[in-house]
Amino acid sequence: MNHAQQAINQLIQQTEKSVIGQSHVVQALVIGLLTNGHVLLEGLPGTAKTRSVKSLANALNTDFGRIQFTPDLLPSDVTGTEVYQDLDGKPQLHFQPGPIFNSIVLADEINRAPAKVQAALLEAMAENTITVGDKTHQLPELFMVLATQNPIEQEGTYPLPEAQMDRFIMKVTVDYPDDDAEAEIIRLVRSEEVVSPDSTSNNALSGTSNSIANGGGSHVHNQMLTIDPANILAARQALPEVEVSDLIERYIVGLVMATRKPERYPDSRLARWIDVGASPRASIALDKCARANAWLQGKTYVEPDDIRAVAANVLGHRFTLSYDALADGITRQDVVNELLDHVVIG
Repeated sequence: MNHAQQAINQLIQQTEKSVIGQSHVVQALVIGLLTNGHVLLEGLPGTAKTRSVKSLANALNTDFGRIQFTPDLLPSDVTGTEVYQDLDGKPQLHFQPGPIFNSIVLADEINRAPAKVQAALLEAMAENTITVGDKTHQLPELFMVLATQNPIEQEGTYPLPEAQMDRFIMKVTVDYPDDDAEAEIIRLVRSEEVVSPDSTSNNALSGTSNSIANGGGSHVHNQMLTIDPANILAARQALPEVEVSDLIERYIVGLVMATRKPERYPDSRLARWIDVGASPRASIALDKCARANAWLQGKTYVEPDDIRAVAANVLGHRFTLSYDALADGITRQDVVNELLDHVVIG
Protein backbone atom coordinates (compact mmCIF):
# COMPACT_ATOMS: atom_id res chain seq x y z
CA MET A 1 0.00 0.00 0.00
CA ASN A 2 1.52 3.33 -1.07
CA HIS A 3 1.49 6.59 0.87
CA ALA A 4 -1.59 7.99 -0.90
CA GLN A 5 -3.63 4.85 -0.15
CA GLN A 6 -2.60 4.95 3.50
CA ALA A 7 -3.64 8.60 3.71
CA ILE A 8 -7.01 7.97 2.05
CA ASN A 9 -7.73 5.04 4.35
CA GLN A 10 -6.87 7.27 7.29
CA LEU A 11 -9.23 9.90 5.89
CA ILE A 12 -12.05 7.32 5.81
CA GLN A 13 -11.31 6.16 9.35
CA GLN A 14 -11.17 9.71 10.72
CA THR A 15 -14.45 10.67 9.07
CA GLU A 16 -16.24 7.53 10.27
CA LYS A 17 -15.33 8.43 13.87
CA SER A 18 -17.72 11.39 13.63
CA VAL A 19 -20.39 9.75 11.48
CA ILE A 20 -21.99 6.69 13.06
CA GLY A 21 -23.75 4.01 11.04
CA GLN A 22 -23.17 5.66 7.65
CA SER A 23 -19.99 4.02 6.38
CA HIS A 24 -21.46 3.70 2.89
CA VAL A 25 -21.91 7.47 2.80
CA VAL A 26 -18.29 8.11 3.78
CA GLN A 27 -17.12 5.61 1.15
CA ALA A 28 -19.17 7.38 -1.53
CA LEU A 29 -17.85 10.81 -0.55
CA VAL A 30 -14.26 9.59 -0.81
CA ILE A 31 -14.92 7.95 -4.18
CA GLY A 32 -16.37 11.27 -5.34
CA LEU A 33 -13.17 13.02 -4.23
CA LEU A 34 -10.94 10.51 -6.00
CA THR A 35 -12.90 10.72 -9.27
CA ASN A 36 -13.10 14.53 -9.23
CA GLY A 37 -16.88 14.24 -9.14
CA HIS A 38 -19.77 15.67 -7.14
CA VAL A 39 -22.03 13.73 -4.78
CA LEU A 40 -25.68 14.20 -3.87
CA LEU A 41 -26.91 12.95 -0.48
CA GLU A 42 -30.64 12.40 -0.08
CA GLY A 43 -32.31 11.60 3.20
CA LEU A 44 -34.71 12.78 5.86
CA PRO A 45 -33.60 15.45 8.36
CA GLY A 46 -31.28 14.26 11.11
CA THR A 47 -29.52 11.51 9.16
CA ALA A 48 -26.02 13.06 9.35
CA LYS A 49 -25.88 14.35 5.77
CA THR A 50 -24.40 17.71 6.69
CA ARG A 51 -22.27 16.23 9.44
CA SER A 52 -20.73 13.74 7.00
CA VAL A 53 -19.61 16.51 4.67
CA LYS A 54 -18.24 18.74 7.43
CA SER A 55 -16.39 15.82 9.03
CA LEU A 56 -14.78 14.97 5.70
CA ALA A 57 -13.67 18.56 5.18
CA ASN A 58 -12.28 18.73 8.73
CA ALA A 59 -10.32 15.51 8.28
CA LEU A 60 -9.00 16.70 4.92
CA ASN A 61 -7.98 20.08 6.36
CA THR A 62 -8.99 22.04 3.29
CA ASP A 63 -11.09 25.11 2.53
CA PHE A 64 -14.75 24.48 3.28
CA GLY A 65 -17.78 26.55 2.36
CA ARG A 66 -21.42 25.99 3.22
CA ILE A 67 -24.37 27.43 1.32
CA GLN A 68 -27.83 27.09 2.87
CA PHE A 69 -30.17 26.99 -0.11
CA THR A 70 -33.46 28.85 0.25
CA PRO A 71 -36.09 30.01 -2.26
CA ASP A 72 -34.88 33.63 -2.02
CA LEU A 73 -31.20 32.79 -2.67
CA LEU A 74 -29.53 34.79 -5.46
CA PRO A 75 -26.82 33.52 -7.83
CA SER A 76 -24.44 36.15 -6.45
CA ASP A 77 -24.89 34.64 -2.98
CA VAL A 78 -23.18 31.54 -4.39
CA THR A 79 -20.73 32.85 -6.97
CA GLY A 80 -19.80 36.21 -5.49
CA THR A 81 -20.24 39.59 -7.12
CA GLU A 82 -18.41 42.61 -8.46
CA VAL A 83 -18.34 45.54 -6.06
CA TYR A 84 -17.17 49.11 -6.48
CA GLN A 85 -14.02 50.07 -4.59
CA ASP A 86 -12.35 53.45 -4.38
CA LEU A 87 -8.70 52.92 -5.37
CA ASP A 88 -6.51 56.06 -5.37
CA GLY A 89 -9.58 58.19 -5.81
CA LYS A 90 -10.83 56.17 -8.78
CA PRO A 91 -13.85 53.87 -8.50
CA GLN A 92 -13.08 50.39 -9.83
CA LEU A 93 -14.93 47.10 -10.01
CA HIS A 94 -13.47 44.42 -7.78
CA PHE A 95 -14.64 40.79 -7.72
CA GLN A 96 -15.59 39.51 -4.27
CA PRO A 97 -15.55 35.66 -4.39
CA GLY A 98 -18.52 33.77 -2.98
CA PRO A 99 -18.56 30.51 -1.00
CA ILE A 100 -18.32 28.44 -4.21
CA PHE A 101 -14.59 29.28 -4.30
CA ASN A 102 -13.76 26.74 -1.58
CA SER A 103 -12.33 23.28 -2.22
CA ILE A 104 -15.25 21.47 -0.61
CA VAL A 105 -18.62 23.15 -0.94
CA LEU A 106 -21.65 21.96 0.99
CA ALA A 107 -24.85 22.85 -0.88
CA ASP A 108 -27.33 22.24 1.91
CA GLU A 109 -30.91 21.43 0.89
CA ILE A 110 -30.06 22.06 -2.74
CA ASN A 111 -33.57 21.23 -3.94
CA ARG A 112 -34.90 24.42 -2.32
CA ALA A 113 -32.95 26.68 -4.69
CA PRO A 114 -34.48 28.69 -7.57
CA ALA A 115 -33.59 28.01 -11.19
CA LYS A 116 -31.07 30.85 -11.60
CA VAL A 117 -29.03 29.60 -8.66
CA GLN A 118 -29.12 26.08 -10.08
CA ALA A 119 -27.76 27.42 -13.39
CA ALA A 120 -24.82 29.11 -11.65
CA LEU A 121 -24.05 25.96 -9.70
CA LEU A 122 -24.29 23.86 -12.86
CA GLU A 123 -21.49 25.85 -14.52
CA ALA A 124 -19.26 25.33 -11.47
CA MET A 125 -19.92 21.59 -11.43
CA ALA A 126 -19.51 21.11 -15.16
CA GLU A 127 -16.69 23.49 -16.06
CA ASN A 128 -14.92 24.17 -12.75
CA THR A 129 -15.37 27.87 -13.49
CA ILE A 130 -17.70 30.72 -12.52
CA THR A 131 -18.69 33.53 -14.87
CA VAL A 132 -19.62 36.90 -13.35
CA GLY A 133 -20.25 39.75 -15.75
CA ASP A 134 -17.86 39.32 -18.67
CA LYS A 135 -15.15 37.54 -16.69
CA THR A 136 -14.65 33.83 -16.05
CA HIS A 137 -13.00 32.82 -12.79
CA GLN A 138 -11.25 29.48 -12.21
CA LEU A 139 -12.25 27.39 -9.20
CA PRO A 140 -9.67 25.50 -7.08
CA GLU A 141 -8.01 22.38 -8.52
CA LEU A 142 -9.40 20.39 -5.62
CA PHE A 143 -13.08 21.26 -5.96
CA MET A 144 -16.09 19.21 -5.01
CA VAL A 145 -19.77 19.99 -4.51
CA LEU A 146 -21.40 17.83 -1.86
CA ALA A 147 -25.11 18.54 -1.96
CA THR A 148 -27.85 17.42 0.39
CA GLN A 149 -31.55 17.29 -0.24
CA ASN A 150 -34.63 16.13 1.59
CA PRO A 151 -37.05 13.88 -0.29
CA ILE A 152 -39.12 15.89 -2.75
CA GLU A 153 -42.36 14.79 -1.10
CA GLN A 154 -41.64 17.29 1.69
CA GLU A 155 -43.26 20.71 1.48
CA GLY A 156 -41.21 23.49 -0.09
CA THR A 157 -38.85 21.30 -2.09
CA TYR A 158 -38.55 20.93 -5.86
CA PRO A 159 -36.99 18.24 -8.07
CA LEU A 160 -33.58 19.10 -9.50
CA PRO A 161 -33.37 19.49 -13.29
CA GLU A 162 -32.36 16.29 -15.06
CA ALA A 163 -29.26 18.00 -16.49
CA GLN A 164 -28.07 18.83 -13.01
CA MET A 165 -28.86 15.41 -11.58
CA ASP A 166 -26.69 13.92 -14.31
CA ARG A 167 -23.75 16.07 -13.17
CA PHE A 168 -23.56 14.26 -9.84
CA ILE A 169 -21.28 11.29 -10.24
CA MET A 170 -23.12 9.54 -7.40
CA LYS A 171 -26.37 9.94 -5.51
CA VAL A 172 -26.45 8.31 -2.09
CA THR A 173 -29.55 7.55 -0.05
CA VAL A 174 -28.99 8.18 3.65
CA ASP A 175 -31.28 6.12 5.88
CA TYR A 176 -31.98 6.27 9.58
CA PRO A 177 -29.49 4.31 11.73
CA ASP A 178 -30.32 0.99 13.38
CA ASP A 179 -30.71 0.46 17.14
CA ASP A 180 -27.02 -0.04 17.94
CA ALA A 181 -25.92 2.90 15.80
CA GLU A 182 -28.56 5.13 17.40
CA ALA A 183 -27.21 4.34 20.86
CA GLU A 184 -23.65 4.99 19.67
CA ILE A 185 -24.74 8.37 18.27
CA ILE A 186 -26.03 9.34 21.71
CA ARG A 187 -22.71 8.37 23.27
CA LEU A 188 -20.74 10.25 20.60
CA VAL A 189 -22.68 13.49 21.11
CA ARG A 190 -22.38 13.12 24.88
CA SER A 191 -18.60 12.75 24.58
CA GLU A 192 -18.40 15.81 22.35
CA GLU A 193 -20.20 17.87 24.95
CA VAL A 194 -17.51 16.92 27.47
CA VAL A 195 -14.68 17.70 25.03
CA SER A 196 -15.94 21.21 24.28
CA PRO A 197 -14.66 23.35 27.22
CA ASP A 198 -16.75 26.41 26.46
CA SER A 199 -20.07 24.62 26.15
CA THR A 200 -22.75 25.68 28.59
CA SER A 201 -25.54 23.35 29.56
CA ASN A 202 -27.92 25.27 27.32
CA ASN A 203 -25.54 25.08 24.36
CA ALA A 204 -25.05 21.39 24.94
CA LEU A 205 -28.77 20.77 24.92
CA SER A 206 -29.37 22.88 21.83
CA GLY A 207 -26.42 21.32 20.06
CA THR A 208 -27.46 17.72 20.56
CA SER A 209 -29.80 17.57 17.60
CA ASN A 210 -27.64 19.88 15.49
CA SER A 211 -24.63 17.63 15.97
CA ILE A 212 -26.33 14.97 13.95
CA ALA A 213 -28.28 17.04 11.45
CA ASN A 214 -26.03 20.04 10.99
CA GLY A 215 -22.52 18.83 11.61
CA GLY A 216 -21.92 19.40 15.32
CA GLY A 217 -19.48 22.10 16.33
CA SER A 218 -15.96 23.26 15.58
CA HIS A 219 -14.60 21.01 18.30
CA VAL A 220 -15.02 18.04 15.97
CA HIS A 221 -12.05 19.39 14.02
CA ASN A 222 -9.85 19.42 17.13
CA GLN A 223 -10.39 15.72 17.75
CA MET A 224 -9.23 14.64 14.31
CA LEU A 225 -5.91 14.03 12.67
CA THR A 226 -5.87 15.86 9.35
CA ILE A 227 -4.84 14.58 5.93
CA ASP A 228 -2.83 16.58 3.41
CA PRO A 229 -5.14 17.39 0.43
CA ALA A 230 -2.17 16.68 -1.87
CA ASN A 231 -2.86 12.99 -1.26
CA ILE A 232 -6.18 13.34 -3.05
CA LEU A 233 -4.46 14.78 -6.13
CA ALA A 234 -1.86 11.99 -6.00
CA ALA A 235 -4.61 9.39 -5.80
CA ARG A 236 -6.35 10.89 -8.82
CA GLN A 237 -3.16 10.45 -10.82
CA ALA A 238 -3.04 6.79 -9.79
CA LEU A 239 -6.56 5.92 -10.94
CA PRO A 240 -5.71 5.77 -14.68
CA GLU A 241 -3.24 3.00 -13.83
CA VAL A 242 -6.05 0.74 -12.59
CA GLU A 243 -6.67 -1.77 -15.38
CA VAL A 244 -10.10 -2.16 -16.96
CA SER A 245 -10.40 -5.26 -19.14
CA ASP A 246 -12.54 -5.60 -22.26
CA LEU A 247 -14.85 -7.86 -20.27
CA ILE A 248 -15.43 -5.16 -17.65
CA GLU A 249 -15.97 -2.53 -20.34
CA ARG A 250 -18.64 -4.69 -21.98
CA TYR A 251 -20.30 -5.15 -18.58
CA ILE A 252 -20.41 -1.39 -17.99
CA VAL A 253 -21.83 -0.76 -21.47
CA GLY A 254 -24.33 -3.59 -21.04
CA LEU A 255 -25.70 -2.14 -17.80
CA VAL A 256 -26.14 1.33 -19.27
CA MET A 257 -27.57 0.12 -22.57
CA ALA A 258 -30.10 -1.98 -20.66
CA THR A 259 -31.62 1.24 -19.34
CA ARG A 260 -31.95 2.59 -22.89
CA LYS A 261 -32.96 -0.61 -24.67
CA PRO A 262 -34.67 -2.73 -22.03
CA GLU A 263 -36.40 -4.73 -24.77
CA ARG A 264 -33.11 -6.64 -25.10
CA TYR A 265 -34.14 -8.38 -21.87
CA PRO A 266 -37.68 -9.66 -22.50
CA ASP A 267 -37.57 -11.84 -19.37
CA SER A 268 -37.06 -8.78 -17.15
CA ARG A 269 -39.37 -6.00 -16.04
CA LEU A 270 -37.00 -3.27 -17.25
CA ALA A 271 -39.13 -2.27 -20.26
CA ARG A 272 -42.12 -1.74 -17.98
CA TRP A 273 -40.18 0.18 -15.33
CA ILE A 274 -37.87 2.51 -17.31
CA ASP A 275 -39.17 5.45 -19.31
CA VAL A 276 -35.91 7.25 -20.19
CA GLY A 277 -32.51 5.60 -19.94
CA ALA A 278 -29.15 6.80 -18.63
CA SER A 279 -26.87 9.14 -20.59
CA PRO A 280 -23.25 8.40 -21.61
CA ARG A 281 -22.17 10.12 -18.38
CA ALA A 282 -23.43 7.00 -16.63
CA SER A 283 -20.88 4.84 -18.45
CA ILE A 284 -18.08 7.29 -17.68
CA ALA A 285 -19.11 7.48 -14.02
CA LEU A 286 -19.34 3.69 -13.66
CA ASP A 287 -15.83 3.33 -15.08
CA LYS A 288 -14.37 6.02 -12.81
CA CYS A 289 -16.11 4.92 -9.63
CA ALA A 290 -15.33 1.24 -10.18
CA ARG A 291 -11.64 2.09 -10.62
CA ALA A 292 -11.71 4.19 -7.46
CA ASN A 293 -13.43 1.39 -5.55
CA ALA A 294 -10.80 -1.10 -6.73
CA TRP A 295 -7.95 1.30 -5.87
CA LEU A 296 -9.28 1.81 -2.35
CA GLN A 297 -9.05 -1.93 -1.83
CA GLY A 298 -5.46 -2.03 -3.05
CA LYS A 299 -6.26 -3.73 -6.36
CA THR A 300 -4.62 -2.87 -9.69
CA TYR A 301 -7.58 -3.99 -11.81
CA VAL A 302 -11.37 -3.72 -11.76
CA GLU A 303 -13.49 -6.75 -10.98
CA PRO A 304 -17.24 -7.19 -11.56
CA ASP A 305 -17.82 -6.76 -7.83
CA ASP A 306 -16.39 -3.24 -8.09
CA ILE A 307 -19.04 -2.42 -10.70
CA ARG A 308 -21.81 -3.87 -8.57
CA ALA A 309 -20.56 -2.02 -5.48
CA VAL A 310 -21.10 1.39 -7.08
CA ALA A 311 -23.93 0.62 -9.51
CA ALA A 312 -26.81 1.79 -7.31
CA ASN A 313 -25.21 5.13 -6.44
CA VAL A 314 -24.05 5.78 -10.01
CA LEU A 315 -27.08 4.63 -11.98
CA GLY A 316 -29.98 5.18 -9.58
CA HIS A 317 -30.53 8.87 -10.38
CA ARG A 318 -29.79 8.71 -14.13
CA PHE A 319 -32.93 7.08 -15.52
CA THR A 320 -36.58 8.07 -15.37
CA LEU A 321 -39.10 5.72 -13.85
CA SER A 322 -42.19 4.96 -15.91
CA TYR A 323 -45.71 5.72 -14.76
CA ASP A 324 -46.31 2.00 -14.19
CA ALA A 325 -43.26 1.78 -11.95
CA LEU A 326 -44.34 4.79 -9.91
CA ALA A 327 -47.88 3.43 -9.63
CA ASP A 328 -46.56 0.08 -8.39
CA GLY A 329 -44.23 1.70 -5.85
CA ILE A 330 -41.09 0.52 -7.62
CA THR A 331 -37.94 2.21 -6.34
CA ARG A 332 -34.78 3.06 -8.24
CA GLN A 333 -32.97 0.47 -6.16
CA ASP A 334 -35.45 -2.14 -7.44
CA VAL A 335 -34.57 -1.18 -11.02
CA VAL A 336 -30.83 -1.35 -10.38
CA ASN A 337 -31.27 -4.78 -8.77
CA GLU A 338 -33.18 -5.90 -11.87
CA LEU A 339 -30.33 -4.63 -14.06
CA LEU A 340 -27.72 -6.52 -12.05
CA ASP A 341 -29.85 -9.67 -12.12
CA HIS A 342 -30.28 -9.74 -15.92
CA VAL A 343 -27.19 -8.15 -17.47
CA VAL A 344 -24.57 -10.87 -17.74
CA ILE A 345 -20.82 -10.40 -17.59
CA GLY A 346 -19.25 -11.03 -20.94
